[in-house]
Amino acid sequence: MAISYGVDALGLLGSMPSSPRGTDMELARDIAGSSPPGVETFLLSESFSGHEIAKHAAYCGTTTIQIVQHIEVHEYEHIVEQIPNVKRVQVVHVEDRNALGLIETYEPFVHAFILDSGMTGTTVAGLGGTGRVHDWAISSEFARRTSKPVYLAGGLNPHNVKNAISTVAPFGVDVCSGVRRNKKLDAQLLDNFTSNVF
Repeated sequence: MAISYGVDALGLLGSMPSSPRGTDMELARDIAGSSPPGVETFLLSESFSGHEIAKHAAYCGTTTIQIVQHIEVHEYEHIVEQIPNVKRVQVVHVEDRNALGLIETYEPFVHAFILDSGMTGTTVAGLGGTGRVHDWAISSEFARRTSKPVYLAGGLNPHNVKNAISTVAPFGVDVCSGVRRNKKLDAQLLDNFTSNVF
């Protein structure tokens, strides 16, 4: 369904205890293997271990690994060594202006950033799929400062995505809860969303 509406990438949640929408690794592998050329497949990992992140991405055969934790920089060395041809995207949870300091930390190791509305300091970290909007002024500044492409996520829906794009000028947008109804991807919401993006 998503591909039929012209999306450029599919996000596949790996082992994600913080999300009810985790995808079985076998299913993620099947989807990645059957996606047509031109559609990227992102495996989301909330692991802090570079070895584990690389192992999961290699097994699933996704084109991209999306790292949702703020991992230690030395863990990136393991990822680069083990899966050099898999693109690396670092999620930055925009809780305040401290997010801007992560540009320098991660920029040398990643192909792109995703700016999301997660909360890393809570007992059970909310690492995406929250449906919450963060401060787009910070995201806009982040996008201007970094040399890497930036995807905007967090609380996007058919009603606010045009304004989000106008405000932040991201390379792309990342949506989950904003195109779901009754916990399932909804064709009408997806149609409305993509119509406001393209």
